[in-house]
Amino acid sequence: MMTLKKIIAAGGLVINEKEEILFIYRRNHWDLPKGKLDEGESIETCALREVKEETGIINCTIECYLCKTFHEYFDKWVKEDVIKETWWFLMKSSSSELLKPQTEEDINQILWANQTDLNKYLNNTYPNILEVINSYKNI
Repeated sequence: MMTLKKIIAAGGLVINEKEEILFIYRRNHWDLPKGKLDEGESIETCALREVKEETGIINCTIECYLCKTFHEYFDKWVKEDVIKETWWFLMKSSSSELLKPQTEEDINQILWANQTDLNKYLNNTYPNILEVINSYKNI
């Protein structure tokens, strides 16, 4: 069996003062901001940087580590199947932050989802995102 190349990434489940969760809409799915670790970067720094780059949020803090997820996909940059290991952190920010989707990453919408509307977004997301949300609910 061939061993897949591992890509390390980090991301954030960002909540605001109203306990709303920040979602991004990318490639026809609701998702959470995340991205690949840069060389020499700490996993926490990567998570904060990716949230800022993908959402425009400037003031964001890490509260705690949530979980790690794994998924396989074809990486168009390395042109091979890879396994992505994503480290997830619970983060806090303010609902007054200006949200700016990173369109070059195919993000065309960002919103704060309240607990009442949460299932609407979770019905159109990835299995890994459900894992992250469940980790948050179990804190």
